Amino acid sequence: MQTGIKTPNLHKIDDLIPLFYQTVGTHYNTRLIKGDDEPVYLPANDTTAYHQIVFAHGFFTSALHEIAHWCVAGEKRRLLEDYGYWYCPDGRDQNQQSEFEKVEIKPQAIEWCLSVSAGLEFKVSCDNLNGSFSPDRHAFRAKIFQQVKHYIAQGLPTRAEPLCRAMAQFYHQPFPLSLNQFSEFER
Repeated sequence: MQTGIKTPNLHKIDDLIPLFYQTVGTHYNTRLIKGDDEPVYLPANDTTAYHQIVFAHGFFTSALHEIAHWCVAGEKRRLLEDYGYWYCPDGRDQNQQSEFEKVEIKPQAIEWCLSVSAGLEFKVSCDNLNGSFSPDRHAFRAKIFQQVKHYIAQGLPTRAEPLCRAMAQFYHQPFPLSLNQFSEFER
């Protein structure tokens, strides 16, 4: 069962942006940017000297989700817009949803670790509100939970671990993470 869950009003993006930058952003020339619309990752280019993780509408949870994708992306992918990933928007059929979930397991497991490190409840995102069928949130969450268990046993990815540690310290949460801070089932 998750412990130390705080109310969302304590989670300010104005705290997360510098925490990200000071912990991992400076080393990887990457900044967390509050966006006005859809999230996107933009590599450095001729007009912007740093990489940008742009998250949606200033939402704290969107920032965590986009950071998680950045933590998964390898060095070459971080040189491509949106990491060069395939994305099929909301409205996916069952096969498209299955492919979406396969590539979302690791980022959402990292997002869950970041959420727990911030004392924030994690909500799985099937991201298919207008699809032709209803995805099985519980089965998807169980797959994400298996990946969380793997990360707890084997260690978090290189960029995720120091950020989880810094967030846990900032939000007064236990670290290193342990499985008793996670619940396979949503409330």
